[in-house]
Amino acid sequence: MTEKFIPVVDHRQRNQALAVPNVLEAPDGNLLDTLKRPLHDLRISVTDRCNFRCVYCMPKSVFDKDYDFLPHSSLLSFEEITRIARLFVAHGVTKIRLTGGEPLLRKNIEKLIGMLSQIKTVDGKDLDLTLTTNASLLAKKAQSLKDAGLTRVTVSLDSLDDATFKQMNDVDFPVEEVLNGIAVAHQVGLGPIKVNMVVKRGLNDQEIVPMARYFKDTPHILRFIEYMDVGASNGWKMDEVIPSADVISRISAAGMELQAVDANYTGETAARWRYADGSGEIGVISSVTQAFCQDCTRARLSTEGKLYTCLFATGGHDLRSLLRSGDTLHSDQAISTVIGQIWRTRGDRYSELRTQQTIRLDRSTRKVEMSYIGG
Repeated sequence: MTEKFIPVVDHRQRNQALAVPNVLEAPDGNLLDTLKRPLHDLRISVTDRCNFRCVYCMPKSVFDKDYDFLPHSSLLSFEEITRIARLFVAHGVTKIRLTGGEPLLRKNIEKLIGMLSQIKTVDGKDLDLTLTTNASLLAKKAQSLKDAGLTRVTVSLDSLDDATFKQMNDVDFPVEEVLNGIAVAHQVGLGPIKVNMVVKRGLNDQEIVPMARYFKDTPHILRFIEYMDVGASNGWKMDEVIPSADVISRISAAGMELQAVDANYTGETAARWRYADGSGEIGVISSVTQAFCQDCTRARLSTEGKLYTCLFATGGHDLRSLLRSGDTLHSDQAISTVIGQIWRTRGDRYSELRTQQTIRLDRSTRKVEMSYIGG
């Protein structure tokens, strides 16, 4: 059978020029978009590289040995990331999540975490500083991450069955090492640990109940994520989505009764469910079947400094150009004003508007890849 190749638009080369307004503004920590959604959560991609080739994110048919990853000079430096992070925090951000690619591949990531951990929110509190990882390097790095100031981690794990997991990561990486990484992270205090499982029909949906049973009676929070139409490289199809309602039904039918729980805060992506016997909780992230756009408070910064206001965006805003504008750098206030303008004009609600027609259109416009800006 001929291997299917899915063309990907290179968003790294699509620069949207930013103009600094004549009148600069001071941030007040209460930035709202057109739908009155505040800016509370910043996700920062620190590398576009990953040592996995997960079929729903970085399939080998696209990200092969000849794929042209960004040179190090194109990446934001730790100093640039920290500078931008401070500006976002001044606008009201209270949580920063480091993503990738695989963020633990970024050399000296602990140094960046140490720099970010010194930033305080507008009301003087510590940031909620987190990191999403495939856990391949977590056991080795957990203690140094904690020492640097990382609060907690989220681990991607799509199956407990070794054969299925290796099929999904496509680099023959064993489940045992991921579970060991989770154990070590828990031991050093990086918690509560969240475990994310992307569910794709016909590939790993048989693992829903075993995953629930394994993490039940543990301090970890397992979250089931509907297979999403992010980017174009994964060849997404609606009939491959397992609705979150079906996930809850399968777990309950297996004798693990669940009860709905209120969200921890407005804008939380996962709907919370607690085991009726008090033995822990799970979450379901339903961006396909139960959109949560109305409460979305997240911005995303790509590896080389483009700001995206939606996971399903087709274009970003090049903040790096403002950081590296020749001999004269733009002031913090200038860049902060630009960030404020971008967020105030934000009206993204792709998942709420998703229809079969928009899905067909998206295949021609090409949304940004998840591997580029993180999940």
